[in-house]
Amino acid sequence: MSASSQAAPTLLADLGGTNVRFALADTTRPDPLLTDSIRRYRVKDFSSLAEAIRQYFADSGHTARRAIIAAAGRIADGQTVHITNNPWTVSARELETELGMERVHLVNDFAAQAMAVTLLKPGDLSLVGPGTLPRLGSRPTQTFVVTGPGTGLGVAGLLLREGRWMVLETEGGHAGFAAHTAEDVAILMRLNARFGRVSNERMICGNGLVNLYLALADITGQPAADYTPEDITARAVDGSDPLCVRTVKTLTGIFGSVAGDLVLTLGGWDGVFLTGGVLPTLLPWMREGDFRERFEAKGRFRETMEQVPTIAMQHAETGLLGVAALAMIDAGKPLLPPV
Repeated sequence: MSASSQAAPTLLADLGGTNVRFALADTTRPDPLLTDSIRRYRVKDFSSLAEAIRQYFADSGHTARRAIIAAAGRIADGQTVHITNNPWTVSARELETELGMERVHLVNDFAAQAMAVTLLKPGDLSLVGPGTLPRLGSRPTQTFVVTGPGTGLGVAGLLLREGRWMVLETEGGHAGFAAHTAEDVAILMRLNARFGRVSNERMICGNGLVNLYLALADITGQPAADYTPEDITARAVDGSDPLCVRTVKTLTGIFGSVAGDLVLTLGGWDGVFLTGGVLPTLLPWMREGDFRERFEAKGRFRETMEQVPTIAMQHAETGLLGVAALAMIDAGKPLLPPV
């Protein structure tokens, strides 16, 4: 790879089921994400990712020889991904050929969410509960959990080992739901009758709000309205429907239990970073409800869990920021300040 090619901007993409966001990264800068280059397009308006990239280049007046694409789906052999809730199938090698690029790198979208932690500023972070913001690189070995609800429930580990950041990609959102209270048991019974096996994602995501709402309506003997997730959160925010308020509070409590379980499972003693499209709506209830109580309620590990901070990621483009961090790694640039 020539020095001029390495110094050229890298195309970044954050590809989901509905939208694709593009930006450029300049890996010679300490803040590599070029925010004025960010543009968003609707997937349904294009027949392929290559077509959308060409439109981005035409609209922005930029071009790039290298690309890193975070995609909502499992990356098969590091080369191909079929996007969840999206008709596109993306092949790294085919994109290289079609667009004349030197290299296209595909990563899972939640791996990008995890890597965003390495570039976040203190102003992009907000504590949920007690504690202090963790200082990345303050110890030679650190392990964090990164999790959050959106269309589904994403789970990843962010590990610092021997001066390098690594992401442990998981499908932890599909782990089985563990009931902790009598209400949890009642909810589990109703969801089990509907779905069979019940995963954490059945409750902690956008559609999970509807699942919880219907279960709670049945538990309390109330008629259930035909609400969307947006209907439930809107009525919870304005207080017009007590059952919607209870639904959101219940979800945040269950989320606390699951986040705490993830700390135990992954050894994420250094902290939990919270992200996802549904998070901004949930934050007020997480701060005022029993999110932290259920997070800490881990029996003999309660005292240890009380020391683990939970931190909301509040950057506007965490997906693109994480891809920019991966571009830095690809360029051989450090993501930690020199010791």
